[in-house]
Amino acid sequence: MPDIRKHFLRYTRYILYLLSIFVLCWGFTPFPDVFLGLILGTSFSLFNLWLMKNRMERFDRALDEGKKVRSLGTLSRMASAGAAVLIALEFPELIHLISTVIGLMMVYIVIMIDYFWQQLLHKKREER
Repeated sequence: MPDIRKHFLRYTRYILYLLSIFVLCWGFTPFPDVFLGLILGTSFSLFNLWLMKNRMERFDRALDEGKKVRSLGTLSRMASAGAAVLIALEFPELIHLISTVIGLMMVYIVIMIDYFWQQLLHKKREER
């Protein structure tokens, strides 16, 4: 279980760095609607990551105690993604829809990049 928390904290740190870059770009570029969509989608993506971490911890506890295992909350994550899209659709002049959808996938992109980075570091450590 400590691995889940460790990964969650690392992914959260990366996402917060990305969000700070998006906020700077929102304020200083001529494309505020695109970066506001990225901010909205990435924020909901981070929320979905937090939901998943909590569900995985409950899942692990239930297995340890021998209790019945419930779902990992796919419906709640889909509902929050739908809420982000609905917000983008409600304010199309302020929030770019496509960048919101890209922002919703940002955690998965960060997870893949981190996986490859950790594999590269692991190989370098083995070579020493």
